[in-house]
Amino acid sequence: MSENKASNQMWGGRFASGPAAIMEAINASIGFDQKLYAQDIRGSIAHSEMLAQTGIISTDDQKKIAHGLNTILSEIEAGTFEFSARLEDIHMNVEARLADLIGPSAGRLHTARSRNDQVALDFRLWVKEEMQRVAVALERLIEAFLDRAQQHAATVMPGFTHLQTAQPVTFGHHCMAYVEMFARDLSRVRDAIARADESPLGAAALAGTGFPIDRHMTAKALGFREPTRNSIDSVSDRDFALEFLSLAAICATHLSRLAEEIVIWSTPQFGFIRLSDQFSTGSSIMPQKKNPDAAELVRAKTGRVNGHLIALLTVMKGLPLAYSKDMQEDKEAVFDAAETLDLMLAAMTGMVSDMTVNEAAMKKAAGSGYSTATDLADWLVREAGLPFREAHHVTGRAVALAESRKVGLEKLSLDELQAIDSRIDGSIFDVLSVNASVKSRSSFGGTAPQEVRRQIRYWRKRLKRGA
Repeated sequence: MSENKASNQMWGGRFASGPAAIMEAINASIGFDQKLYAQDIRGSIAHSEMLAQTGIISTDDQKKIAHGLNTILSEIEAGTFEFSARLEDIHMNVEARLADLIGPSAGRLHTARSRNDQVALDFRLWVKEEMQRVAVALERLIEAFLDRAQQHAATVMPGFTHLQTAQPVTFGHHCMAYVEMFARDLSRVRDAIARADESPLGAAALAGTGFPIDRHMTAKALGFREPTRNSIDSVSDRDFALEFLSLAAICATHLSRLAEEIVIWSTPQFGFIRLSDQFSTGSSIMPQKKNPDAAELVRAKTGRVNGHLIALLTVMKGLPLAYSKDMQEDKEAVFDAAETLDLMLAAMTGMVSDMTVNEAAMKKAAGSGYSTATDLADWLVREAGLPFREAHHVTGRAVALAESRKVGLEKLSLDELQAIDSRIDGSIFDVLSVNASVKSRSSFGGTAPQEVRRQIRYWRKRLKRGA
């Protein structure tokens, strides 16, 4: 057997040429980091302009570099640019093509920078822009919930704890709970954007550079608040990526909780909502079925986003300063999580806007499970002067009686209630209906329709001013 044939068997069919093929396959990132092409070219143009402004390269070279880079941008966007795995990454692919286009002047572009600060810049720019897109998507989802809450500020439904009927609430109030959740997500996104708003360009490999560069100039040109303040941290930091994955995982968890409720609410047993055919599918064998597949897929995709967060945390946990090649594994996780979250947000915004609410089914369920029992206890405290623990005991006896008679609390007679406690009078029936119950919950942040409408007004104003 020849040495070459033995080598081929050792390395396997996919890596027939041996160790060199394996190294190229594991080292190359162009298969995924080409997504950074626009950020890479934008950063290179800003860098070249700074180099010319500070006299490090000539104006003539800078003009050639900028023209060449814009030509490459056009080629990539037109789909005519040929990416090569032999050139490893987006940076080397662009630089090689630039040399083809403008000759020796291309070699001056990489003065006073390294691929370490270059990739940190490109990736940070991309993540910052993605977070800005997520912020817009979250605003749309919040607005969809505000519209729903406005429509159903007085639509009663059961409120649950332990998925058991607890107290009546309004569907508008329930919608506003999600406004609060997604508004916190929006706040996290904005906070993360502010922390990512520093440019690492100019940190070079890890120690800065001896050239008289102007990092504030490039930071401003690229839309950053300021340059980073430590060159070692600049190239080794991936907190911006971890923060994005963290906020994405929290947001995905909120979306999954909502998806679970949509799945439950759309069952015939609940019948609270109905999704149109745009967000449902049928069964291949059961013609009566209408499955909330869009909600189920949102629920499932949360695991994917969570997994990416754990993956990158694990990559970063043991890295010494400064840059290590391990960091090449940061991008696929972030890119996929971003694409997944974008889709989840769009799908959920569509479902919230699309769903048909069955007000009658909600109202019927709102009165089940003796949901106004707490209202009875509160009345006993407020009107009859009982200590709450005694009122709780009296209410428990009333519930037991209603349960034995298979009727709601409001169907018990005054005589029956007074037999339990003589201090009860006819005004008790003013609080035992679900409508009276929700109307009475007028404390700040409560479910009373007037309070729900007040919170809607607050959030519309807050969104309008971008807070």
